[in-house]
Amino acid sequence: MSMKSKFYITTAIDYINARPHAGHAFEKTLADAIARWRRLKGDDVFFLTGVDENAQKNVQAAEKAGVPVNEFIDRNVTFFLELCKKLNISYSNFIRTTAKNHAIVVKKILEKIIRKGDIYKSEYSGLYCTGCETYYTEKDLINGKCPEHSTVPELRKEEAYFFKLSKYESQLLKIIPKYVVPKSRAKEILTRIKGDGLNDVCISRKGARWGIDFPNDKGYKVWVWVDALINYVSGLKEKEKKYWPADVHVIGKGINWFHSVIWPAILLSAEYKLPEKLLVHGYLNIGGKKMSKSLGNTLDPLKLLEKYTSDSIRYSLLRNSVFDDSDYSEDLLIERHNNELANKLGNLVSRVTGLAEKYGAEKTENKLLKKFKLKEIEKHIENYKFDKALNEIFSFIDTCNEYVQKNKIWETKNKKQIYELLDSIKTIAIFLWPFIPETSEKIAKNLGFDIKFENITKPLKVKKIKKEDILFKKI
Repeated sequence: MSMKSKFYITTAIDYINARPHAGHAFEKTLADAIARWRRLKGDDVFFLTGVDENAQKNVQAAEKAGVPVNEFIDRNVTFFLELCKKLNISYSNFIRTTAKNHAIVVKKILEKIIRKGDIYKSEYSGLYCTGCETYYTEKDLINGKCPEHSTVPELRKEEAYFFKLSKYESQLLKIIPKYVVPKSRAKEILTRIKGDGLNDVCISRKGARWGIDFPNDKGYKVWVWVDALINYVSGLKEKEKKYWPADVHVIGKGINWFHSVIWPAILLSAEYKLPEKLLVHGYLNIGGKKMSKSLGNTLDPLKLLEKYTSDSIRYSLLRNSVFDDSDYSEDLLIERHNNELANKLGNLVSRVTGLAEKYGAEKTENKLLKKFKLKEIEKHIENYKFDKALNEIFSFIDTCNEYVQKNKIWETKNKKQIYELLDSIKTIAIFLWPFIPETSEKIAKNLGFDIKFENITKPLKVKKIKKEDILFKKI
């Protein structure tokens, strides 16, 4: 067999100033589906997720709660670890940016940039939003408020270290169109750069008590965004040589600028290879409004996981558009569970395994599978259009259900048709594994096949089959 190709995927790291919301669950599930898809195709996958513990936001939240910062962080990180576990997120490493080895890598990269002459000291004054930990210009604001948090930023003046972002403008203009997906998100950034040009960016915080010390100047901490972005390198630890650069960074549209401009510029300066793709997804809305902890309109995925299975939640999340904003709610979860998972997939598997248990199956050419749009579905998945891929898979599930009805198999007891259906379910289960792994694994165990991409074209071996227990109980 040929050498496995490596595939390195990351999610953004989350602030842990509060419990996770459904938006965090969406991003992790999205990245997990991509990671599983690549494993299914035989790649050697490294999947990184984790938390940003050096943010000022965490400090403020801890002070508000009256708890020491490190204690507050240790407590809140458990919610994010629990979310990954219960959602069946198959990560390779979970990074915490308070880890010593992370600080070492941050320092190493900054020292390279300092040696390059890309960092200098100067006076800074600007409008600062604590929520984003970012300076804004007047024209970035909407009605004088931060575009992400709708709060009025404070005016700050200090001596600070700057990174020569402007130096990399022409290179970034070439990189961004190839790097950022979808094109509309690349266009936004290019328009902003062409409109304003790139200014050098302040990368230190004077007198901050929390965070990573600035190299050679203890009076400053490293700006949390520089520290946070470097997690993508430090999270690989000793496997950096093997897996860097990242094949895909998965992020939400609110942090597109940092990932499509500041991150590649840091890497260019430090002479690192650039990541291949930046996948920028839309937001999950509740009643048309962005779900956000600061707005207090969040849906708690850990509470949902107490009531529903991880596959139901994963499926209901992955049915949303990847690139556009989508509305999401518990009602929608229930509707998708009942109408698609239970009525379509669950019904098909239970009927067909029931028929197979009663009447057996006889191996034959599976002509039904010709209706499965394999190439099209693969293309949708490769282009991260999961909603479209799932549409096609479920339309084939409908075709299989119609095949049972049309041929009245419960009367004809046609063993060849039962075999075609079993073999088709095998293909459906393999393709659904990145999305709803537990369900696919149950089906595979019952029908006696391994979840491997090459098994899609290998005919199913005939064996004694028991009727599958109900896969999805109606809610």
